[in-house]
Amino acid sequence: MAITTIAAGPDNLKARLKSIWMAGDYDRFSHYMESGAREFYERLPVAPGCRFLDVGCGSGQLALMAAKDGLEVTGVDIAGNWVERARARAQGEDLRARFEEADAEALPFEDASFDVVASLIGAMFAPRPDLVAKELLRVCVPGGTLAMANWTPQGFVGQMFKTVAKFIAPSGMPSPVLWGDESTVRERLGQGLSELSLVRRQYTFTYPFPPSEVVELFRLCYGPTNQAFAALDGAGQERLRGELNLLWSTHNRGGTDCTTVLAEYLEVIGVRA
Repeated sequence: MAITTIAAGPDNLKARLKSIWMAGDYDRFSHYMESGAREFYERLPVAPGCRFLDVGCGSGQLALMAAKDGLEVTGVDIAGNWVERARARAQGEDLRARFEEADAEALPFEDASFDVVASLIGAMFAPRPDLVAKELLRVCVPGGTLAMANWTPQGFVGQMFKTVAKFIAPSGMPSPVLWGDESTVRERLGQGLSELSLVRRQYTFTYPFPPSEVVELFRLCYGPTNQAFAALDGAGQERLRGELNLLWSTHNRGGTDCTTVLAEYLEVIGVRA
């Protein structure tokens, strides 16, 4: 089994992460997460006309929901191909929304530019979380809302990441799922917020096909899993596929021909001081 070691260092990490998120077909993948994204969005305190920033917007899922509600929407992502897809989706639905390729660690906006700064399973993957926290706070107006949804270490996706990490050597960056740990979030964001609510919630993965096909969907479409398989030889790929099949099958609450899995995330909603 071939094991890939990802070089450390901010520039190498950023280049590697960008290539990971540009791989696969995140637009197709995200359609199966639509209901959970909607549930997260509907708990945000938004109103027509407010300035809304979606950090790590992917192909525009959360941002387009906000645009349909009449918000002044901007979405940013490190993966330029998904930014282009988000623009195309907005144009196709005749929605007003601006999308830019940008880094969550260095957002290209002035201080206090947005009333709501949100990230749905996005900014948590940037390699330098302290810079991410600083930037999310910086671009949010005093009294505005900062909101994140982050996978927890203990939840299903946290377990899936551990499974993949056994085949791909760690990069040296802090674990993304630390953004799903309450004490870590308080340490990173607490001083910049006057209020902070942390609630563990369940994201429901639902697919009209069995777990083995879900694993194949992840292999083809979800950047990190796609690149994990690509980095392994044939034997390694079969072992990874087997472990992921077992994980999805063990947690499946659906029938034999469909898949339903609950994945815990930490909902972070704060008020900018």
